[in-house]
Amino acid sequence: MSQINWNIDPTHSNVGFKVKHMMFTNVKGSFTDYTATATTENENDLTNATLAFEAKTASVNTENADRDNHLKSADFFDAETFPTLKFNSTSITNKGGNTYLIEGDLTVKDVTKPIKFNAEYSGKLTDPWGNTKSGLIIEGTINRKDFGLNWNSALETGGVLVGEDVKFDIEVQFVKQ
Repeated sequence: MSQINWNIDPTHSNVGFKVKHMMFTNVKGSFTDYTATATTENENDLTNATLAFEAKTASVNTENADRDNHLKSADFFDAETFPTLKFNSTSITNKGGNTYLIEGDLTVKDVTKPIKFNAEYSGKLTDPWGNTKSGLIIEGTINRKDFGLNWNSALETGGVLVGEDVKFDIEVQFVKQ
């Protein structure tokens, strides 16, 4: 069976995340410099597909320069020493209809761990310029401490400044090559 190659369309994609701040609200952010590719056996099904993703850690953006600089520092991503974070799928299985389980290895800093994402395949279409595109909505949660992102500050009222769970909210469009 022939393979179909796809590249991400970064102008119509968003790689977002959110983390609890002071234990009661979320701070949202995204990466603005990233690449992703997919290889499928079928344009209408992600089963047995492979996904590869890479983001520049210095491109983290929470719309607050001080916070972004702190995230780029050695307290978090250490962007100077570890300029990229990576994800490579190890399996993609159909959970029914257009819902999939994506399993793979995430590398942040020098730590690689297996993770799981839930995904909704939006299908494919041809855009007004004749490009075949497919859409994917991906969600999942990791514990940032599993990847060496340990910095925190205790609050006088109890609890901590930064939550441990990072929730991903990713929407991507891929373009058939």
